[in-house]
Amino acid sequence: MKNSEAILVTPGTMEIREAPMPEPKDDEVLLKVEYVGICGSDVHGFQFGPFIPPKDPNQKIGLGHECAGTVVKVGRKVTRFQPGDRVNIEPGVPCGKCKYCLEGKYNICPDVDFMATQPNYRGALTNYLAHPESFTYKLPDNMDTMEGALVEPAAVGMHAALESGARLGKKVVILGAGCIGLMTLQGCKSLGATEIVVVDVLPKRLSMAKKLGAMEVVNGMEEDTVSRCKEILGDLGADIVFETAGSAVTARQAPDIVARGGKIMMVGTISGEVPINFLKINREVTIQTVFRYANNYPMTIEAISSGRFDVKSMVTNIYDYQDVQRAFDESVNCKQDIIKGVIKISD
Repeated sequence: MKNSEAILVTPGTMEIREAPMPEPKDDEVLLKVEYVGICGSDVHGFQFGPFIPPKDPNQKIGLGHECAGTVVKVGRKVTRFQPGDRVNIEPGVPCGKCKYCLEGKYNICPDVDFMATQPNYRGALTNYLAHPESFTYKLPDNMDTMEGALVEPAAVGMHAALESGARLGKKVVILGAGCIGLMTLQGCKSLGATEIVVVDVLPKRLSMAKKLGAMEVVNGMEEDTVSRCKEILGDLGADIVFETAGSAVTARQAPDIVARGGKIMMVGTISGEVPINFLKINREVTIQTVFRYANNYPMTIEAISSGRFDVKSMVTNIYDYQDVQRAFDESVNCKQDIIKGVIKISD
């Protein structure tokens, strides 16, 4: 078996290089990677470099963290997996010892080792990778490994929906219909919410939101987002507003849409400062940030397996591993056409 990995040589340039074959530790599985999803954070890293640059300028930078494949080897203490199992992974491995880990909030562990970021910047765009058994999950027979790779962004949407308290009777607005916005839509629906309005500026994404169950969609380029959302949901506004676009524009709109006593869920990553007029939210509105996910991979896998989550319909572009440069170039330059891109590493 030979291994290779796609490396970010400089912002805007990917290169596939030979890499050593990883050897699983006692508590790890060796995974033959089959599919890797292209996340918005990967696209940002491709364009500008990592959000947190490495201290060592010679540090090798990998991209990709949404992945699934087949187990080819297991460490001597592994008991839950064997070669041939189809699996996916949680890409963040926490320390397991800090206050946050012990409270079950391991997603905010300050020492988490998350793929394609600090401390080692190893990416999933590789033929083989080793990963701890405890953060590896077997896929049901009716799920393929492309769906398995998309459990990671689906888990973000599910976590956001759970944290928001979405349920039957709650009025919801989702600002942004990219991958995470659409996953959040499905998370809210799986918890019972039905009055869901999705806002975006790209028609293809709005069409997908409608297909996936949005009650109404709003094109923010053609309509006034705030007034249209209140026209649909009522003058009091939405019980829950999700900002998933990672945009200062939509972040500023959220206080104008949320109802008194409601929640603004900040899911997207926004660079820089966003001014908030607190006079608009001083009637017991909660602003809550959302960071990745914790303890909900099994739930999310079941949601996809049972048909409550449709992740496959969101895939608009599939690239071969050798075309990794084109995959990222198009992710930057063809955003209006791409809802979700994935890279096929192997069969």
